[in-house]
Amino acid sequence: MKQIPFKTGILKNGLRWIHQEVRSPTGHIGLIIQAGSRDESPEEEGLAHFIEHLLFKGTKKRKAFHIISRIEDVGGELNAYTGKEETTLYASFLREHYERSMELIFDIVQNATFPDREIPKEKEVILDEIDSYRDSPSELIFDEFDSLLYPDHPLGRNILGTKKSVQSFSKEQVINFVKRNYTPERAVLSSVGGINHLEFERLADRYASNWKGKMDINSRTTPFVSKSEIKHVKKEIHQSHIIIGGEGISIHDKDYTAIVLLNNLLGGPSMNSRLNLNIRERHGIAYQIESFINSYNDSGIWGIYAGTDLETIDRCHRLIIKELTLLRDKKLGVLQFSKAKTQLLGQMALAQESNVNMMTSLGKSLLVYNRVDTFKEIVTKVDALKISQIQELAQQIFSSHEMSELRYVPLD
Repeated sequence: MKQIPFKTGILKNGLRWIHQEVRSPTGHIGLIIQAGSRDESPEEEGLAHFIEHLLFKGTKKRKAFHIISRIEDVGGELNAYTGKEETTLYASFLREHYERSMELIFDIVQNATFPDREIPKEKEVILDEIDSYRDSPSELIFDEFDSLLYPDHPLGRNILGTKKSVQSFSKEQVINFVKRNYTPERAVLSSVGGINHLEFERLADRYASNWKGKMDINSRTTPFVSKSEIKHVKKEIHQSHIIIGGEGISIHDKDYTAIVLLNNLLGGPSMNSRLNLNIRERHGIAYQIESFINSYNDSGIWGIYAGTDLETIDRCHRLIIKELTLLRDKKLGVLQFSKAKTQLLGQMALAQESNVNMMTSLGKSLLVYNRVDTFKEIVTKVDALKISQIQELAQQIFSSHEMSELRYVPLD
């Protein structure tokens, strides 16, 4: 079945939109705003996430119950999440409810009132969320690793904030952050669903074009990534946890496609990744092991996480370093490289089978690059990768004297 090409446009207020028509009884709309935790000042730590909660607590014409019911009454879903560089509001629904969903999203983003009575209640919700997060060392270690590599920079702070910062938030801070960051020029409206682009554009023009905002000069500062930081923390835990990593590359770097493939080969989601085959399957010393890349507009880090026993953590560390050394010092074989490309493209194709994933991917690509690659163009980029390029990148980022390490180990 031939896929209908996606369409893009810009409304008069500067809001970019993208729509992919699919033959489906459902629809998905996402509003992706370039405002995340890295846009917070030190006293605003956690504010972007706090605002995400408050957006659903009332508008000029709806109370919280009516916001939730507007989509859920027709079997749909309304949600949001906060990242380090973006905040996303999205809705999923039957396609006959496109207009209902579009109107609701823009009522929320334009007319949220942040009711005084809801502010202390949401603070308590987030304080509980912080406690829950602290009880999960396998999650907490990732944020502490960020803070190790990005000291004194917003990218190194926890998206949830701290108990102290959350308790200090005022309605004035909320309103000021929204005015400063929630502007149409800094956002993309993305959609995948069973209507044509002309109908989608009509709805966007009707409900989104009245959204106004004055875009301030972008105040983001480029971070410095620390090197060779070693930290071991004792905690009341049974399992040990370790992250090894260092400076990576930004999403705009010429080697970004290469690092995606390198990460997938090293410790991606497949069971045949090098780390999984060697450390989990062959040696059986880690139930969970994975590599990751966090690439931002102007910076990036990479890392490897493993959960293991205290008695095997040093051995696990040595085996990880061995895999990194092999990638640095030994070129991939032609057949192995070809299989790595095929695997990555297959994973990307499967991800596009989810219309929600496609909606998010299209919107974020337009927001970050102001363009969207077709799958054919993605294939061309992956096919153009060279074995030497992968090895040179491994030599660049897997430098042993620049790597940092964070461990959580049980108390004596």
